[in-house]
Amino acid sequence: MAKFKTLDDLPADLTGEVALVRVDLNLPMKDGSATDVTRVEAVKPTILELAGRGAKVLLLAHFGRPGGQRSSMLSTSMVVGDVEAVLGKEVMFIPEITGPVVVQSVESILRAGDIGLLDNTRFWPGEEGNDPNFAQAIAAHGTLYVNDAFSAAHRAHATTEGLAHFLPAYAGRSMEAELKALDAALGAPQAPVAAVVGGAKVSTKLAVLEHLVGKVQHLIIGGGMANTFLAARGVDVGKSLCEHDLAETVSRIMDEADKAGCTVHLPYDVVVAKEFAANPASLRTCNVHEVALDEMILDLGPQAVEALADVLKTCRTLVWNGPLGAFETEPFDAATVALARTAAALTLEGSLVSVAGGGDTVAALAQAGASDDFTYISTAGGAFLEWMEGRELPGVSALES
Repeated sequence: MAKFKTLDDLPADLTGEVALVRVDLNLPMKDGSATDVTRVEAVKPTILELAGRGAKVLLLAHFGRPGGQRSSMLSTSMVVGDVEAVLGKEVMFIPEITGPVVVQSVESILRAGDIGLLDNTRFWPGEEGNDPNFAQAIAAHGTLYVNDAFSAAHRAHATTEGLAHFLPAYAGRSMEAELKALDAALGAPQAPVAAVVGGAKVSTKLAVLEHLVGKVQHLIIGGGMANTFLAARGVDVGKSLCEHDLAETVSRIMDEADKAGCTVHLPYDVVVAKEFAANPASLRTCNVHEVALDEMILDLGPQAVEALADVLKTCRTLVWNGPLGAFETEPFDAATVALARTAAALTLEGSLVSVAGGGDTVAALAQAGASDDFTYISTAGGAFLEWMEGRELPGVSALES
């Protein structure tokens, strides 16, 4: 994998240093406080380590989409209380990102080991425009730059990419763990490799599928995407969610998989119903060729799941993005839960390296009670998908030494 510096490459004593640390504090809010602080938990080790080693820590984060305009509702001051609660330390809010207010805070108020949070980086148009003058002005307040926001690494912004050109740059602990896990999953994985790709639409994951067929030995298709693949093979999927116009594209992907020696796994039994509701009266399991015109496929059947579990038992690496069925509604979470538990058990016994990512995936694995046993779960959405597409992430490239 590409070489990048981590906190281990810094001196043990950081007294006198000012660390500019890019974090993701874009937290879901309700009534003025965060409903989920997972993102703060992720960056806590980096922040506390830098502060514990004597650095003054200045946190850089975006919050919402203010589009280069100030808005009191989108100020990072909204999350200071949540950040303090997770860190167990006081955090000083600094209502600017450059200039005399920041200088005064760093030089006169913050002491070694103290933490400051600058205002929303996206209040300034130079952030999303990756303006080098803006990045240089921010860099003037620090002596080193740490990026611990993998979730924003697919953006070439001033605080995710630009700063690395003006200060010595390091990966934070969360970024380091993410990059190591991703390298183990697709960079230099142990074969055979399986990929589970689910979700509603093929169209949103075309680039992912095209990249994976050349990288993995087993491609497991689930969710509404499986219906599109089945339809392309001539299966009548009734009134299931299906992108019939992508038949040609899907056929091409299957041909490419064939040439690359990648087996595409589609279900041969499915769970169907006439209406999409919890435990509907019309619920039944049938062969994929027996779906009636007024029925929709809402999950993979038990035989398909058993066959997929057998596939995972032959694999050494698994990368997972997207649920296998309409998992938010019972009983259409059964396939996702069962396969996730198999993957978790194989990981626990040491025979499988399992890496998963994406919002729905994180929720589905949590529902299965499998999250803690996977090797690594990425909470990054867009960045994880772009990585699965094989694209270069600007925030990661900038750290390469």
